[in-house]
Amino acid sequence: QVQLVESGGGLVQAGGSLRLSCAASGRTLSTNAMGWFRQAPGKERELVAAIKWIGGSTYYADSVKGRFTISRDNAKNTVYLQMNSLKPGDTAVYYCAADRWGTIVVKTTPRIWGQGTQVTVAS
Repeated sequence: QVQLVESGGGLVQAGGSLRLSCAASGRTLSTNAMGWFRQAPGKERELVAAIKWIGGSTYYADSVKGRFTISRDNAKNTVYLQMNSLKPGDTAVYYCAADRWGTIVVKTTPRIWGQGTQVTVAS
């Protein structure tokens, strides 16, 4: 069973940067990709970015293109989300998730979730 542990959230001023990390343990062949989701109070959860472990193909939501970068370190089984030019609208709990690429990007219903990390962007 894959387990995910996120870190790196916090409070930052608008225009600032944060880097989130998600360490995966117990990788299996059934999870070939990782994704970052976020959920703000009163809003639906949304997919922010995703990456394949092999090949490194990526996906970004339009709202974060050009500002966020997802990357992975296969040796460390860790995925990162570098967030630059943060806006108050980026405030949310950010979750990493693991599953097959299509389940993350197309269905947006991955089976495996981390515990979440709060990101707050002050104006």
